[in-house]
Amino acid sequence: MLARSLILLAALLAASPPAHAAAAPTPQWQAGRDWLPGEPPQPTTTGGRIEVLEVFSYACPHCAHFQPYADQLKASLPADAEFTLMPADFHPNWVLFAQGFYAAKALGLVEQTHQAMFDAVYRDHRPMDSLDRIADFYAEHGADKPTFLSTAESFVINGQLSQAHRREIAYGIDSTPTLVVAGKYRIVANSGRNIGFAQMVEIAQYLVAREVAAKKKP
Repeated sequence: MLARSLILLAALLAASPPAHAAAAPTPQWQAGRDWLPGEPPQPTTTGGRIEVLEVFSYACPHCAHFQPYADQLKASLPADAEFTLMPADFHPNWVLFAQGFYAAKALGLVEQTHQAMFDAVYRDHRPMDSLDRIADFYAEHGADKPTFLSTAESFVINGQLSQAHRREIAYGIDSTPTLVVAGKYRIVANSGRNIGFAQMVEIAQYLVAREVAAKKKP
């Protein structure tokens, strides 16, 4: 009987996975090492939803490379989070792209032109060194060129550019692409910390999940 019990025990142990075979825990991303806390937290533009903001520019080749990752992040967000875009204005030509972006947004054209603009600049090598040429691009995607130009040069768009510039300073943005979660967590690529575009997405997802959990606490 003892021998039979020992055989059954050995069989059970063999069937059980060893401790080291357990699934690896989710990485615990650390503040100050993997993402940077914003002090103080800044207002967001998404109301009660958690904002996941990408600061970008069509003049930034790294942003073009990041675009598939941005799409992946956007598709992965829960219902109470929202992905938004904000153009940076580091250089004069970046301001032109930002002007064009906000005009396109006002005219409801961003969804169908965002990837197309990256393609025009980096695949087709089209010059976009004036607002007129940028307007030509958007006219090919449904905009009325005179309306686009008047919108881009309007008081409303100038106000949006100024607001974006203030947010850029408040967030401490000094490179693109940058992700900002909930107005208080800044995520950038850093080869020294092995943070690439895929890791940026994972960190953003982790921070969104943390914010969702915090909202559910009584």
